[in-house]
Amino acid sequence: MDKTFKILTLNKISTVGLSRLPAANYVVGSDIADPDAILVRSHNMHEMDIPASVKAIARAGAGTNNVPVKKMNLRGIPVFNAAGANANAVKELVIAGMLMAARNLIPALHFSANLTGDNATLHKLVEEGKKHYAGIEIRGRTLGVIGLGAIGRLVADAAIGLGMNVVGYDPEITVEGAWSLPSQVKKANSIEDLLRQSDFVTLHIPLLEATRGLINDRRIEMMKPGSVLLNFARDAIVEEHAVLAGIASGRIRYYVCDFPMEKMQNNPAVIALPHLGASTQEAEDNCAVMVAEQVRDYLEHGNLMNAVNFPNVNMPRESSFRIAIANSNVPNMLGQISTTLASAGINIHNMINKSHGEMAYTLVDTDIATPPDMIVKIASIPGVLMVRDLPLKA
Repeated sequence: MDKTFKILTLNKISTVGLSRLPAANYVVGSDIADPDAILVRSHNMHEMDIPASVKAIARAGAGTNNVPVKKMNLRGIPVFNAAGANANAVKELVIAGMLMAARNLIPALHFSANLTGDNATLHKLVEEGKKHYAGIEIRGRTLGVIGLGAIGRLVADAAIGLGMNVVGYDPEITVEGAWSLPSQVKKANSIEDLLRQSDFVTLHIPLLEATRGLINDRRIEMMKPGSVLLNFARDAIVEEHAVLAGIASGRIRYYVCDFPMEKMQNNPAVIALPHLGASTQEAEDNCAVMVAEQVRDYLEHGNLMNAVNFPNVNMPRESSFRIAIANSNVPNMLGQISTTLASAGINIHNMINKSHGEMAYTLVDTDIATPPDMIVKIASIPGVLMVRDLPLKA
């Protein structure tokens, strides 16, 4: 391959990940003009003028709320994420959050930090005060896991290892996800069913219109008195006023989350961390490696993996000549593409087409190169959003 790709970084991306983009064929930087792809972490891209040259966007993290995915659909641009790359980091923080709540560690730490006196005085004050911070053991308690993706499954497995009973709910669980779920996890028939059974509830679902405000007044009323609610997913999945009402009524003993919110500040029953879920060196490296490799495979070979707006499409190369086509999921697209190539005497060596919602994607390997005028002709087919010629050169 003799083409050079230009990659724009909107945030600091781990050098471990960037090293997966060979310097001979990739120019990477924060001031790149006309980039082929953009790598991003937290930068808000919604008001950004995304250059016409961009063929892919990759977020080095799980959520893509900061990326205008719907706008990219109209241009046939895949938006990749690092699904599962930070799962272990989040899992460990969730377990830490459960332990902080179960053992009243935050108020206990504040108590100890504010003690003064010599050793004898400190010992006396500790013995007098520790009764106020007695907690519970999590062994034998029930953890409800809402969302059984990569993080939810790891949390469930860790909780089982700590002697907890685990009940899970995820109507969208994949076959692969179900196979990798520990057999000890009991299935809840609904969110309400899960809430009634659980001493601890942890959320591991994306923020969508269907999940916004998922934990509300009605559902909190179904929780056991003195429950612990953990939210390391997205703040808006939980209604703030409902949590505060649940704390006031004693339904919620602690709310443990990864994002401080104005009305919850300084509430002793709220443990709010400063968005630490994926803040480990390992997670940052893993996310960067994953998105760098996804972007490279897409730019060089047209393969798609972990794009939130396109299907997974992977076709081993059997020819030096390939075209990649992003299109709206409409009828007769394959027929029109095949007819256009046949009209130029181009034989299709191999082809794959998959769809995901309103988007579809096609890879075509041909026996000879597709002339530029044929690329233009395919691009003019109604519904075609992007066409790329991907010759394999030595």
